[in-house]
Amino acid sequence: MPVLNRLFRPVLVATCVALLAGCSAQPLSPKLRAAPERVELSGVPFFAQNAYQSAPASMAALLTQQGDEVTPGMIERELQLPQKEASLREGLAAAARQHGLLVYPLGNQLDDLLEQVAAGNPVLVHLREGFGWMPTSRYALLIGYDLKNQQVLLRHGHERRALMSFSGFESGWSEAGSWAVLVQAPNQLPASVGRARWLKAADELAAAGQVNAAKMARLQMP
Repeated sequence: MPVLNRLFRPVLVATCVALLAGCSAQPLSPKLRAAPERVELSGVPFFAQNAYQSAPASMAALLTQQGDEVTPGMIERELQLPQKEASLREGLAAAARQHGLLVYPLGNQLDDLLEQVAAGNPVLVHLREGFGWMPTSRYALLIGYDLKNQQVLLRHGHERRALMSFSGFESGWSEAGSWAVLVQAPNQLPASVGRARWLKAADELAAAGQVNAAKMARLQMP
């Protein structure tokens, strides 16, 4: 019996390793089957940030990419931090609209985000990090991914190229409510755009006083 155990032990170990490898690899969704295996939006601006500066720094990067000359400090004043920290998501959306840009919400699946990155659109996300009684809330920009190694690439904190596993990202993103948006020019449609969602975002842009930008956004829909 001990001899048999020694003979079968390597087979058992190899089988377990194969099973674990199969479980760790997530099957590609239809959205990503035609996408590149690896993407990095290297042109997205970066502003180093502490946790409490993550929202204005991330928004400043998106606005800068769209051609606005802004700094995190300018956005911080628009957001009226720290007084309005509890309604920060709404404040970020309002700041983007004041600059004539459309805020397009995404779905709550990682594939929804990666599809946009593959199309060249950086994604603003909200993450919760850390453990215990004092988790950290942070905003970041999703600017790349690696399907083979199952990693995302973020503009995050003081790191221009912060790597995070799919599972680690999804955990922190889910803890923060799976919130993710695009900040788009009115004539810049997202990948797999939802008509009703886009037109609602255009209406919100008009309500913010950006009537001409909203009209341009509506014209993108047939």
